[in-house]
Amino acid sequence: MRKENGIIRILAAVKWHLLIIMSLVSGALPAAADQMVARMSGHWSPTHQSSVHAQMFADMVTERSGGRLKIEYYPSGQLFGIRDVLGAITSGAVELGGVVGVVSFPPINKNFNVASYPGLFSSYAEQRGFFLDDPAGQKIWGDLTGKSNSKLIMYNPVGPVMTFSSARELTGIDVMKGLKARALLKSERPMWNALQANTVSLPTGEVYTALQTGMIDTINSPPGSIEAYSWWEYLQYAQKPYQYFADAYIMANNSWFERLPADLQQIVVEAGKEVGAISTNTILDAGESTLSKFQARGGVVTELSGAEKEKFGKLMREEVMPAMADMFDADALQAAQAYVAN
Repeated sequence: MRKENGIIRILAAVKWHLLIIMSLVSGALPAAADQMVARMSGHWSPTHQSSVHAQMFADMVTERSGGRLKIEYYPSGQLFGIRDVLGAITSGAVELGGVVGVVSFPPINKNFNVASYPGLFSSYAEQRGFFLDDPAGQKIWGDLTGKSNSKLIMYNPVGPVMTFSSARELTGIDVMKGLKARALLKSERPMWNALQANTVSLPTGEVYTALQTGMIDTINSPPGSIEAYSWWEYLQYAQKPYQYFADAYIMANNSWFERLPADLQQIVVEAGKEVGAISTNTILDAGESTLSKFQARGGVVTELSGAEKEKFGKLMREEVMPAMADMFDADALQAAQAYVAN
C-alpha cells in the first residue's frame, strides 16, 4: 500500500510540473505569435552612412513597437544587391529595402533619369520637391511606386556624386581620355563617352576587386562610399564639381505595409521621417569629412575653376546633355527645369 501511495504521489508531482510547464508555454505563445518580423535588405556595408541610418531606423521601429514589429536589417548585399532590391520588394521577397533611385527607378520609368541630369538640381530638397509637389514629378513618382508596389518610408541619401581615380591627377577634362571608368548607370555613359574614357559595367560589390586588379581605375561616387567600401586604398585623386545629388530611400512592399495595424503603420512612418531627416542633414558634412580624411591619406582633390570649369560645363551642355536626350521625355526635363527656375 505504501508503495502504491508513493507512486501516486510521484505521478501527482509529475502532473503538477507538467501543468506548470504547459501554462508557461501557453503564456509565451501569444507573445511570439503577435510579433511580426520584417526583413530589410541593404547593399551598403555596415559602416556606410546610409547603412548606419538604415539600422537606426530598424532599431527605432523595433523599440517603439515594443517588439511587436521587429525589423531585421541585412547589410552588404546579404539578401539582394543594388540592382535587385527593388524587384525583391515588389515580389515580397523582402518587406523593406534600401533603394538607390538612379539605379532602380529608370528601368520602370525612364523619366526618373532627370534626377541624374548634370547640374539640374542644386539640393536634395529641390530634387525631392519636384517629385513631391510638381504635377509632372508627381506623375513620374506615382507611376514608379504603383508599378513596383512600393511605398516610400524614408529618405536615406548616399551623397552628391563626384569623380575619383587611381590613374592620374584630375586637373581637367582632357586627362580623362583613356581612363578605365566604372559605369553603374546608363546615364553615366554619355559623360564617359564625351570624355573618351573606356567604360566597364560593374555592381557595387565588384568595384574593390576591379580597382585592385586594374580592371578599372576611375569611378563616379559619393565620397562616403570610397571610405565605407575601402576603395580609397586604390583611389588617389578626386575631381569636383559635384555632378548630381544621389538620393536613396527605404522603400516598403506596399501590400505588406497596408496589412500592418494602424498603430504600427504610424510607428514606421514616424521613425522613417525622423531618421530620414537625420540622414539628410548629415550626408553633406559626412561627405566633406571623408574628403578631409582622403586628403590626410595623401589623396588629391581638384576643384575645377576658371577656364577648366568652363570647359567642363561646355562639354556637359554641348555633348553630354544632348546625348542624354533619349533617356527621358522632353516634357519631363522641361517640367523639371521649370520647377527649378521657379
